[in-house]
Amino acid sequence: FSGADLAGGSCAHPTIPGRVSPLLPANHVTMTKGTGLVHTAPAHGMEDYSVASHHQLPTDCLVDESGCFTEAAGPELKNKNVLEEGNEAVIKMLQAAGSLLKEEKFVHSYPYDWRTKKPMIIRASKQWFVNTADVKAAAQDVLKKVKVIPTSAVNRMLEMLDRRTFWCISRQRCWGVP
Repeated sequence: FSGADLAGGSCAHPTIPGRVSPLLPANHVTMTKGTGLVHTAPAHGMEDYSVASHHQLPTDCLVDESGCFTEAAGPELKNKNVLEEGNEAVIKMLQAAGSLLKEEKFVHSYPYDWRTKKPMIIRASKQWFVNTADVKAAAQDVLKKVKVIPTSAVNRMLEMLDRRTFWCISRQRCWGVP
């Protein structure tokens, strides 16, 4: 049968009892790559987030800042690293539920952190957006105190800061945003 036969249907979540997941069409999943339908993790990728936003689904994130499952993922997964023991735990849960049709090793194209050379997990995080003259003025004052080489770059940066209307204060990286 084709993916269109399944569109509008739903599935029981394989690891969270009582949770139902809709089968949704998605442009990034083609018939050559699958059914044209997608399981979605809205908090873990742009395409999934777009599909979830279009269908007004929640963007629950079951992974914390350290890459471990949260309590919302269930007691069997809580505090397990998703790329390590969490992966094995999910496989065991699927086997126990009779929901695992096939298991095989697959080399996934994870994004890698350029500093640690380790795979990164894409996850939604809260951010603050500020539109105030105070923040802009403070940023410009601080920039004037920084020794910049070549010195001509300071003026370009000050002009760029002056044109900014919105500010995102990122807490995603401890070393800041370049």
